[in-house]
Amino acid sequence: MAQEIDFSMLALFARATFTVQVVMVLLMAMSFWSWSIIIQKFIMFRLAKREAAVFDRAFWSGEPLDELFDRIGQSPSGPSEKVFAAGMLEWRRSHRQDGALIAGAQARIDRAMNVAIARESERLNNGLSFLATTGSTAPFIGLFGTIWGIKHSFEQIAISQNTNLAVVAPGIAEALLATGIGLIAAIPAVVFYNKLNAESERILGNYESFADEFATILSRQLDS
Repeated sequence: MAQEIDFSMLALFARATFTVQVVMVLLMAMSFWSWSIIIQKFIMFRLAKREAAVFDRAFWSGEPLDELFDRIGQSPSGPSEKVFAAGMLEWRRSHRQDGALIAGAQARIDRAMNVAIARESERLNNGLSFLATTGSTAPFIGLFGTIWGIKHSFEQIAISQNTNLAVVAPGIAEALLATGIGLIAAIPAVVFYNKLNAESERILGNYESFADEFATILSRQLDS
């Protein structure tokens, strides 16, 4: 009789109690959303690194910074361009009509670029907290579903007064499926959170390094 029972994942889900089914659906939704964030971040980070490489070549090509800023405009599209534009815009705003600089220009330029970097940091890290949450909570949510399913199986055993393995096994299998789905959701979320978080910090570090180099160049202009 045990061989006649369908133990496919779909059949196990269909036979599970409503509470366990809700847990499974929640975990599958968390897994789907995690993968959508992972794919989105991989594309975003690749584009950010490509844009940074193109901008670095333009910045260090020897082209005058004013001409580069005029070509990019005050509404740049790339993250590196936004950091550069924030500094250049504040640089130009710090000049009076007679050409003299307003006091505190260096501090304002640094602050403008830091604000631009902070905005890019928020954009790059958006969604990573969900991966961290999924990685830390999905196993416990799945464990809750397993405990609830096993509880229901023991109740059925008590009602039927039959401890035959053929009676117990289906209920336990349904319950363990919840933990399995929880691990399937959690493991990729943890792995890719660590990878994407490190990649985000590396990209932001490059922006900060560029801002420091750019601030040094403008500082020379201020001193002269």
